[in-house]
Amino acid sequence: MSKPLAPEDLARIADRLERAERQGAAIPKVTDDYPGLGLSEAYAVQSELRRRRVAAGERVVGWKAGLTSKAKMVQMGVNVPGIGFLTSAMACPENSAVSTQRLIHPRVECEVAFMMRDTLRGRDCTREEVLAATAFVFPALEIIDSRFAGFKFDLHSVMADNASSARFVGGGRARRVHDLDLRSLGVVMEKNGRIVATASAAAVMGHPADAVALLVAVLADMDEELPGGSIVLSGGITEAIPVAAGDSMVARFQELGSVSVHFE
Repeated sequence: MSKPLAPEDLARIADRLERAERQGAAIPKVTDDYPGLGLSEAYAVQSELRRRRVAAGERVVGWKAGLTSKAKMVQMGVNVPGIGFLTSAMACPENSAVSTQRLIHPRVECEVAFMMRDTLRGRDCTREEVLAATAFVFPALEIIDSRFAGFKFDLHSVMADNASSARFVGGGRARRVHDLDLRSLGVVMEKNGRIVATASAAAVMGHPADAVALLVAVLADMDEELPGGSIVLSGGITEAIPVAAGDSMVARFQELGSVSVHFE
């Protein structure tokens, strides 16, 4: 059994990740230098990054579930989902232009976003409880950007890196969950006007609300809850699509309309 990392080691990992994001420069994955990093320690690093962002004036506006579809797990070589936080500085207007200047290797995912009305807590949260606590859902694009060289990482490294969070965009039409069959909700991803991926929201753990329930359970393990008023990105429905300056991405959802973003 590996010896737990010291608090100063966790602070050093947070320093590295914070600097990599600020400079837009890739670094080796965390476990290259800290092979004994455990999952709880990875989330401790993530929590330290969150604390620093809040201290710098950002607001935590929600959370994301990551690596929740088989396509994403295969693409990234992991087999367990995880979570990350979202702040006000990560939010971008619909159809806005996002600069790639400080992004290392950005990729775009289409996701069902949940706006929570009620607070959820506990390790035994269910799909039904998530749906009952949801005010509405809407379509979203998440721009992910791992800070690790070659976009190669393991689960513990990526959770320390806030699940590769970078930016997110909401759009389309808000709908009540009970007016939809979220499992069969289809989506088409277009890059520069060309279809690059299609899937249904059932790709996310069988039902996107199950990913939210998992997120609540992980938060409970961290002695935290999912507050009412939070946005939750339930995870990429398709594989993540690489983008560069000059690209445009659109996700067209059944029942929910479309959401788009440009890169410059």
